[in-house]
Amino acid sequence: MKIALRYLFIMFMAAAAGACSKSGVDPITPPGPPPPTAAFDINSINDTYSPIAPFANYLEWGPHNVHDPAIIKEGDTYYSYSTDVGYGITVRSGLQIRKSKDLVEWTYAGWVFNALPALGSGFINQSGGTPFNSLWAPCIVKVGSEFRLYYSLSSAVPRLSVIGLATSASPTGPWTEKGLVVTSRNDASIQTNAIDPSVIVTPGGEHWMVYGSAWDGIYSLKLNPASGLVQTDGDKGKRIANRGFTSGKYNGNIEGPDLIYNAQLNKYFLFIAYDWLETKYNVRVMKGDKPDGPFYDYAGADANTNADHGPMIIAPYKFNGHSGWQGVSHSTTFSDGAGNYFIAHQGRPGVDKFFMNMHVRKLFWTTDGWPVASPERYAWEKDSLISQNDIVGEWEHIVLNYNIVPGYSAEQTSPDFQLSVPLTIAADGSLNGVAASKWTYTAPWMQFNWANGTIDKLYVQKGRDWENKKNTIIFTGLNNTGKAAWGKKK
Repeated sequence: MKIALRYLFIMFMAAAAGACSKSGVDPITPPGPPPPTAAFDINSINDTYSPIAPFANYLEWGPHNVHDPAIIKEGDTYYSYSTDVGYGITVRSGLQIRKSKDLVEWTYAGWVFNALPALGSGFINQSGGTPFNSLWAPCIVKVGSEFRLYYSLSSAVPRLSVIGLATSASPTGPWTEKGLVVTSRNDASIQTNAIDPSVIVTPGGEHWMVYGSAWDGIYSLKLNPASGLVQTDGDKGKRIANRGFTSGKYNGNIEGPDLIYNAQLNKYFLFIAYDWLETKYNVRVMKGDKPDGPFYDYAGADANTNADHGPMIIAPYKFNGHSGWQGVSHSTTFSDGAGNYFIAHQGRPGVDKFFMNMHVRKLFWTTDGWPVASPERYAWEKDSLISQNDIVGEWEHIVLNYNIVPGYSAEQTSPDFQLSVPLTIAADGSLNGVAASKWTYTAPWMQFNWANGTIDKLYVQKGRDWENKKNTIIFTGLNNTGKAAWGKKK
């Protein structure tokens, strides 16, 4: 899909999306999730949901019809805000709100707005455009006792975009519009695209927003802590991340930034959505010392250079016996306040890529300070250590391995699912029966030393086999070239 067609597609599927970071400092909250409610059956969460997809059934949607979630924890409850979209239907505008005690069972909690916000739609109307009847890419952050909700609104012809701010004393509203943060026009001026906000409050009290897409990459913009708006009217910030641009176009997208701060590592992490929603949509991550960069990829290259950057930590994948998941990007990353990190995004099943489900995964940190995501969605699993004897056996193994054609000479036409292959972890320390390929384990870290010289460093823990509806053991990590490796035990 070319960028010029992106907005036409969004009119039907609300694909312009976003992610949001919540705070630079974790709130103090009780550790661990509460036990699941006795009446809730985790096996009731299905890939497809046609019977409840219509708008009249919105109270039954749960984790379904969720696109581009932004999640915050308040007290013992998580709140999710997401784009105006649904499977095969037209939904009312306003940004959907859901809540959960455990990140698995979600209930509908209303909308942010009753209609398109007046300030955002007013900018587009006054600039000669007609706004889409849907809001995208919400971002939620709490400042003191005030909840600040950032939204995106756009039009197709002319191409206009705006990020606006509304505030409330409660995570479920009512909300009051406060102003416009940044606007953009696809003309000869600075080519920022005012969509996909992510706002962070640093430990020192500074407020920063990252935003943008393929018009000209990802931008960082300093905000006024008191108002949540820009410090200087008209300021659009500076570019902090880009991607290769050849022959007058991108053959792959870059959008949906999400910025978080890890206090233990004293680093900022910038997550970015790469490629197209219906093809290779995936999550990349870079890290830096400041909220406005520079950010660096796994190879040490500046994220603001014209290149593909990694590591890629989530991408379209397919375990055995399942249609696979694509559209797994535009992530939001957050903490439970007890030291555990999660990453959430929509997932679209291969059997019908227009269904959309909320995926929440645990996020782990490698020994050299990179985040890696669980290969399976979170399902109340604990962090107890796995014994070496339990690791021995038959596994499914996925390496997130695809690469974009240099120079973007070939159009993307498929999700390029990364397929699982059999893996035997033997008691004698070998892998797949090859004596020269060995594994070692010091809980919770496992290392594969492959005969070809590749070294995988992998975090092992309990997990949920969602494809086969049972519990299992999983691993996730990076190899010495920065490629992500996933596994689950059969």
